[in-house]
Amino acid sequence: MKNLEHHFDFCVIGGGMSGLCAAVAAARKGIKTAIIQDRPVFGGNASSEIRMWICGAHEKDNRETGIIEEVMLENYYINPGYKYPLWDAVLHEAAMLEPNLKMFLNCTCIDAKVENDTIINVKGWQLTTETFHTVNAKFFADCSGDSILAPLTGAEFMLGREAKSEFNERIPPDIADKKTMGMSCLIQFRETPNKVEYIPPKWAYKYTSDDDLPDADHFLTTNFWWMEVGGCHDSIHDTEELRDELLKIAFGVADHVKNYGDHGADNWELEWVGFLPGKRESRRYKAPYIIDQNHVESGGKTDDIVAYGGWTMDDHFPEGFYFRNGHPTLYHPAPSPWGIPFSSLYSVNIKNLLFAGRNISATHAAMSSSRVMATCALMGQAIGTAVAQIVPENKQIADIDIPKLQQALMFDDCFIPWSTREVSVLTKKATVNNEIIRNGTDRGEENLWVGKPGETLKYEFDTPEKISGIRLIFDSDLNRGYQNMPCSYPLVQTSFKMPPTVIKGYKIILTGANGETEEITVNDNRQRFVLHNVDKTIKSAEFIPETTHGHDKFNVFSFELY
Repeated sequence: MKNLEHHFDFCVIGGGMSGLCAAVAAARKGIKTAIIQDRPVFGGNASSEIRMWICGAHEKDNRETGIIEEVMLENYYINPGYKYPLWDAVLHEAAMLEPNLKMFLNCTCIDAKVENDTIINVKGWQLTTETFHTVNAKFFADCSGDSILAPLTGAEFMLGREAKSEFNERIPPDIADKKTMGMSCLIQFRETPNKVEYIPPKWAYKYTSDDDLPDADHFLTTNFWWMEVGGCHDSIHDTEELRDELLKIAFGVADHVKNYGDHGADNWELEWVGFLPGKRESRRYKAPYIIDQNHVESGGKTDDIVAYGGWTMDDHFPEGFYFRNGHPTLYHPAPSPWGIPFSSLYSVNIKNLLFAGRNISATHAAMSSSRVMATCALMGQAIGTAVAQIVPENKQIADIDIPKLQQALMFDDCFIPWSTREVSVLTKKATVNNEIIRNGTDRGEENLWVGKPGETLKYEFDTPEKISGIRLIFDSDLNRGYQNMPCSYPLVQTSFKMPPTVIKGYKIILTGANGETEEITVNDNRQRFVLHNVDKTIKSAEFIPETTHGHDKFNVFSFELY
């Protein structure tokens, strides 16, 4: 056995969407970062091991952007066949290409050292290398979902459903309990040109009638989310037992769809079954601010918003699959968006601990809205960006400059509701042929420049100015009706494609003080948010769009100089 010791500025535990975004965000800003992930792949519930699509805020123009949009667009571009291993590769690449980020995959966090309410290091066991890794860091983020650092550090946490009276909420039961939402092992079907037989395992449950199943859809193109158990058990320590129960249900439901009743399933085959349960709820940390149902319903308009939710308060009954009194979840309305404050993302008693994901400081009721992965990804990018701010400033978490953090997030294309992004002084100083591209708002059709072939955008200065970069925001169709990956595979799949509105090819012509020009040429862009590093003194900068991914016009939200 080997024992290795490492030193970093920031250590992230958990490689789901929140942990990945936290680690990448910090590393990109120069912070020496480690990410400890107990699986071989990133993505958590979105990975090939669990295969839940990434959900987020409802309503027009509220789709989450930043790193989460970046990886989705990359996946559409390189993975037109919607293969889950390629989606895994997209997420792996996001971490692997960051020089400031060290990955510890297949590594389980098993211990932590704490002194004076401060985490000194964590220890992980890496199965593949038979190595113990001790990781020292200035700040730690628990994005593990199950909040593994809570029992290891003494960080205060909550578990189960609060009583109505505790936070004056309407959703919880009258008496508090330890019940949670359950976990699911999903299944996927693929359509074939011919009839396919299905023989279930001998140990699968038998469901010969629709009456044997919960009151939920079980057509072939759903993801069978309602195959859910564990809410009445210990959602952490009973997972192995619950997995076996879920597998009996999953193979039994597949048998029902294929062999009992008319489900139009003759030509469909069971292609995949998840053997790793996807969890919805377990431990939730306590922060200086606890989000509750009232916060959600009022819109959460605090001064320290760094992310937002917008999913309904989707409260699954703890009985899950065995609930037989109607639909297995209640959809309590929630506004979209509603604000998530920074003060709900760091520990109330451990000085250098942050968190993001389904384990943030929220009541059971509020968490039923904040737990979805696009929302979790925003929180992750927020805490990663926060650490990148406080490390060089040598500050404590609670002393962070919130307006500065909000501006940094918005610059990186993370929408902050009810906040205005500051356009650079340099951009304001120039004259431009269309004001809309520098209004500081990067979503909504009223903020979109729509150019025809031959039209360009141009900045000009009265006297030469030195620029260090160019910021572009294109239109990736934030109102598209599909997520990162499908949950079934018909013979002809028409969704999950690269948004045609994204500009693919363009040029930027920079004209210097003496009339000399420098050209930036891009032919294969697939991103909404693009930065070009430039070190040049210029008199003008002209953006010339040339091609899109299928749209007949050129859509640009932002073209700015800094």
